[in-house]
Amino acid sequence: MTEEVKVSIGKEKYKTEVEINQHHFIADEPTEVGGTDLGPKPTSLLLSALGTCKAMTMRMYADQKQWPLEAVEIKLSAEVVKSNLQQTTYIRCTIKLLGDLDEMQRERIFKVGDKCPVQKILSNPIVIESNILQ
Repeated sequence: MTEEVKVSIGKEKYKTEVEINQHHFIADEPTEVGGTDLGPKPTSLLLSALGTCKAMTMRMYADQKQWPLEAVEIKLSAEVVKSNLQQTTYIRCTIKLLGDLDEMQRERIFKVGDKCPVQKILSNPIVIESNILQ
């Protein structure tokens, strides 16, 4: 089943409404680039999708194994490096696993996080197809 996300923007500079099923929120740009800062910017939403996916995947795995994972804290950042040939985006994830875990459990949970669906999408070629409706 394909999930559909609806995004719309009016005349209010950069304030964008996002609808995902019964969830509604606002994305925006910071004031220093002309936005009204009413919500996170698109790149922050992308990072949050990756971070939440990794955290949920780690939580599911630890729960399945009945391991004492108390919490997962992930800090993410992105840096774009441009050269004459290409543009590369480096996403850095700093992960903190809280709980009475041994080294093997920590390593396994950490590796499972790299297998989350969003990381798989971002790590493979992506084709974006855009169509205009009349």
